[in-house]
Amino acid sequence: MGASLAGLSAARSLRQRGYDGRLVVIGDEPHRPYDRPPLSKEFLAGTLGEADLALERDDEDLRAEWVLGVRATGLDLTGRTIRLADGRGMRADGVVIATGAAARTLPGSEGLAGVHVLRTLDDARALREELTRGGRLVVIGGGFIGAEVASTAYALGLDVTVVEAAPTPLAGPLGETMGRIVSALHADHGVRLLCGVGVKGLSGEHRVDAVLLEDGRSVPADLVVVGVGARPCVEWLEGSGVTLDNGVKCGSDGRTNVAGVVAVGDCANWYDPRTKGHRRVEHWTGALERPDTAVATLLAYGATQPGAPRPPYFWSDQYGVKIQFVGHAVGADSVTVEEGAADDRSFLAVYRRAGSPVAVLGMNQPRLFTRWRKQLSAAAA
Repeated sequence: MGASLAGLSAARSLRQRGYDGRLVVIGDEPHRPYDRPPLSKEFLAGTLGEADLALERDDEDLRAEWVLGVRATGLDLTGRTIRLADGRGMRADGVVIATGAAARTLPGSEGLAGVHVLRTLDDARALREELTRGGRLVVIGGGFIGAEVASTAYALGLDVTVVEAAPTPLAGPLGETMGRIVSALHADHGVRLLCGVGVKGLSGEHRVDAVLLEDGRSVPADLVVVGVGARPCVEWLEGSGVTLDNGVKCGSDGRTNVAGVVAVGDCANWYDPRTKGHRRVEHWTGALERPDTAVATLLAYGATQPGAPRPPYFWSDQYGVKIQFVGHAVGADSVTVEEGAADDRSFLAVYRRAGSPVAVLGMNQPRLFTRWRKQLSAAAA
């Protein structure tokens, strides 16, 4: 259930693990599986076409039935049936929930032209068309998606301002010290970064003309991108009996509280034995790698004893700088630069807890970062 990377990865794993029965892939978007990371970078900049986003190989045949452009409205566990918005019901012996997440919107922005989110291919198409007109862009949210959009728009010649409610952008995933260093890339390129102030609302009669801040300031805008996170798409599961808690609550192998039902991707709140807590991993590598573990669980429910999942990894490209991160910054009691210099925006930093590495951040240090990532994964295993 879900036709993006996580759903496609699950379908591939099912076939690779020997499942030869009926396989139905359901997605609410009308598109075949496509790659999302380029949407805020190369595709938005116009240097990558839609055909380049395709995730399926030309010679790939999963012998799957694709049901696209229709959303799920419910799951009947008694009849083992997924209910669809068009009135159909799809019976299933096993279910992989991979319905992803949807971009959060700004209340009061509905129907106001020039206001965008960026999550889907259709979102990116609409935003790319408007960016070609130039002008003043305000990005609400200084996370990775917001930062990548700002970087892309800057390269296209727009006047860009980023507004972040937190005192330090990226403090959540990177910690305050490294969040401050990475977000300094905006200032390096003349992009205004306003931190520690929330957005009160937008102004404009039919089209946005300014972003109104909670401290009374008004930031002129011809175009606004709202990048304030995503919510898991699990409302269709309410009342089904599947336990929900910031997504679908799962074990460390993707299993839910219901036999024959697993969850993967951005909607899945997996248990991490390293941190002894549940968390959603909204990263490309998680959507690529974790479905195989969940599929193994699905095909032999109750028989698997998986180890800890690999430490989460993500990357970002901003202003020509490659940013890579692996592990968990939360809980680290120290972070030190081990190679290069932060001021040069080319360095590798290691996060430690009680002397043991728990996370690594690299800026323009891909080779050294790759070695550290392998070490961290081996230690976790």
